[in-house]
Amino acid sequence: MGDGENRGGGHPNRSTLVSRNVTVLGRRTSVRLEPEMWRALREIAVRERCRIHDLCSVIQMRKNPDTSLTAAIRVFVMLYFRAAATDEGHGRAGHGSFDRMIGRGRMTQEMLTPYAG
Repeated sequence: MGDGENRGGGHPNRSTLVSRNVTVLGRRTSVRLEPEMWRALREIAVRERCRIHDLCSVIQMRKNPDTSLTAAIRVFVMLYFRAAATDEGHGRAGHGSFDRMIGRGRMTQEMLTPYAG
């Protein structure tokens, strides 16, 4: 689904991405991310005792030149939390059972049946 498509219940052609200005290596730039990604980035900045601008500068310096800053931020957030994940933590979060996962998503296995390969 593209940025402008209706995701069910929302306005058609309205993006769910949030655009914010960040200063990266001394230059102001705009970044569009999902609200959840902005929250995760803010949580990382709090944990690391730095600013989001600082994180974005580090990400910019370390990313592949062919990768956009937005994509690099998403990968950074995923890698940051994946590195902190443990089997014990996954167990406490209720991970390890696909049936429980779809239940948390308020779905049933039958809802997925038409899509089974």
